[in-house]
Amino acid sequence: MSPARSWQSGEVAVARGRLAWHRTGGAKPPLVLVHGLTDNGLCWSRLALALAGRFDVIMLDARGHGASTRVPDDEAVDPVQDLAETVAGLGLPRAIFAGHSVGARAVAGFAAQHPDAELVMLEDPPLLQPLTGEQLDLRRTQFRAHVAELQAESEAQLVARCARQSPGWHDRDIPDWAIAKHQVDPRALPEFHTCWQDDLAKIAVPTLLIAGDPALGSMVGNRELAEAGALAPRLRSIRISGAGHNVRRENFEAYLAAMWQFIDANEMP
Repeated sequence: MSPARSWQSGEVAVARGRLAWHRTGGAKPPLVLVHGLTDNGLCWSRLALALAGRFDVIMLDARGHGASTRVPDDEAVDPVQDLAETVAGLGLPRAIFAGHSVGARAVAGFAAQHPDAELVMLEDPPLLQPLTGEQLDLRRTQFRAHVAELQAESEAQLVARCARQSPGWHDRDIPDWAIAKHQVDPRALPEFHTCWQDDLAKIAVPTLLIAGDPALGSMVGNRELAEAGALAPRLRSIRISGAGHNVRRENFEAYLAAMWQFIDANEMP
């Protein structure tokens, strides 16, 4: 039986809904994983299997993703608040937090407001300023169209699309990616109310920023990487070659090695 089949699953109450979670379990330090846009918690499965011997890995489904609450038309998605309420609802002690893309932005925003995080790891966060007004409306329209395009395809077609577009991905990563696309709510585009610079400057714990290569699609440019380092004295950054925005999916071995080195350097159990 696959180890993933023995994982625990459940839901936690948050404002105006419930968020789903999966966890590897065991009497081990908690490590919380927050996925990117259109993914779900189980898109972390390959990494969770690699970490589960040492941590109780908790994979969250963001609002409007996976099995979590859908998003009403008149409601904005605040991933930072959702993460804070989920952590409180699960009664987690000090934990490690890692996120990818907008999940990394959510982790950064959470850590800026909650200094009791143990360590923070950010995989290729979009270091962009918050959108407002017409720009935000346009982005919402584009996102809904993108979701509609994906959901018009069958799961098998999505698997073939991913294999074609991302030939370097491991076979284990592709099915969960495809399943997640049929679960995402077209209204699930998150809104961040703080600048990324303000969030990083307020994070008080050791932080690792793992970026890919901008030429391959990384959302972290050289200027932003330098600015992040200047703002956050406890931040360490690394660029991983052979990977773009989906760093762990495109160079898993280097990504995992960077994580372990960072954790061990900060004397985690």
